[in-house]
Amino acid sequence: MGRSPFPTPPAPATPAAPSAPARPAAAAAAAPGGRREASDRRTLVVGRGISVQGSIQDAERLVVEGTVEATLLQATELSVAQGGVFRGEIEVEDADLAGTIDGTLTVRGNLTVRATGRLIGKTRTRRLQVEDGGQITGHLEMITGDMPARPASIETPAPAAEKTEETTPSV
Repeated sequence: MGRSPFPTPPAPATPAAPSAPARPAAAAAAAPGGRREASDRRTLVVGRGISVQGSIQDAERLVVEGTVEATLLQATELSVAQGGVFRGEIEVEDADLAGTIDGTLTVRGNLTVRATGRLIGKTRTRRLQVEDGGQITGHLEMITGDMPARPASIETPAPAAEKTEETTPSV
């Protein structure tokens, strides 16, 4: 009964083990400014036919080939493959969309909607590229200048007293 139902991982005494630690060090040295390469990022792949619901935390890169329903996700990179579906609210640096996003999407960097991509709902992005055939339905807002990345700070209404003062020019 003291035995685990999971197999014990192999011991690191295999011939391939000495080369494994060298890879991250070489990748870190090759990446300028201490940035990690895409292969070294914490990546979550939701494969075809898999459905995930809930909250996803600490994933730097999310690849959606199946279905993901999340209330809020913050990541560096989002990739929704053809046939993949993301529903909910998400905030990322860059996004590549060949499948469907239905909800609220904030992209602080580049958003690419591929020919098979569908974007439904509210979207905020700094840069947008849409291939021929890509679809965007809903509200699209471009982030310009030094505009804050968080929607809550943008949608805060100004007090009524400040609105009346707008009619008089100030120096």
